[in-house]
Amino acid sequence: MEAHNTRHRRHAHPAGFTLPELLIVLCIIGILLAAGVPSFRAYLQTQQVITASSQFLFALNLARSEAIQRGARVDLAPRDGLRWENGWVVFLNKNGDGRPQFDTGDELIYSYDDRIPGLQVATTLSDKSYPYIAYNGNGRPRSNLSVLTSQWGSWQFSLNGKERVVRVTLAGRARLCNPADDASCRFRGASSSNNAPDNH
Repeated sequence: MEAHNTRHRRHAHPAGFTLPELLIVLCIIGILLAAGVPSFRAYLQTQQVITASSQFLFALNLARSEAIQRGARVDLAPRDGLRWENGWVVFLNKNGDGRPQFDTGDELIYSYDDRIPGLQVATTLSDKSYPYIAYNGNGRPRSNLSVLTSQWGSWQFSLNGKERVVRVTLAGRARLCNPADDASCRFRGASSSNNAPDNH
């Protein structure tokens, strides 16, 4: 009986994969990964554009609500005064310098500084003097020079063909839309955020 068991153990197959089997499995995994990476990258870029544009919409709504609550002008402008891609700030211009840019003496309300590599922000703003949007105490957008002149515009967030557009109307209402799904959402202008925007 013991001899029979020993003979049976000697002919048992070893556990695990053979080298050819392992190579086949690795090839299949490689093919699946190669097929899935581009679609995952596209999904990730879409989510990055959605996140940035949604955060910008939040900042617009915050600037408007703060202006109404304070009964005073509140501005939203690029952090560096030039490019929206580098982030933005909501602030109360307290130093009276007449510039819609955040600097020493201004009161910071909110700051967004998450930079997304490759993200581009193009604008069309009615006031071409600075990249900004300002709200008066009634919650209506105003120009830098006059409370009686409205400021409106659009911001296009894009990353490798993925786009979202944020619009502000004359009444100050802001909305986020997808040009691929909404024909009325098409961006009319191609100025990058560090250049003077086109009027629409």
